[in-house]
Amino acid sequence: MKFIVTWKTPQATAVEAQARFLQSGGGPPAGVKMVGRWHGMSGGGVVIAETNDAKALFAWLAEWDDLLAFETTPCLE
Repeated sequence: MKFIVTWKTPQATAVEAQARFLQSGGGPPAGVKMVGRWHGMSGGGVVIAETNDAKALFAWLAEWDDLLAFETTPCLE
């Protein structure tokens, strides 16, 4: 199943979020395939993720939950 994940970076956490991303690359864990990721110029972006394990997707987003605000929805093709 595919998921559309959008994020916003609050101004207060932007510098820390950028530093963490540059250090870690922000890649998904085992069990989650990142179909594509696009960064907007206004501090947000979108990921299309594919997985049959919603817990793995949740765990990935939880790693960033202290810095980013997420909205996640299943995607129908």
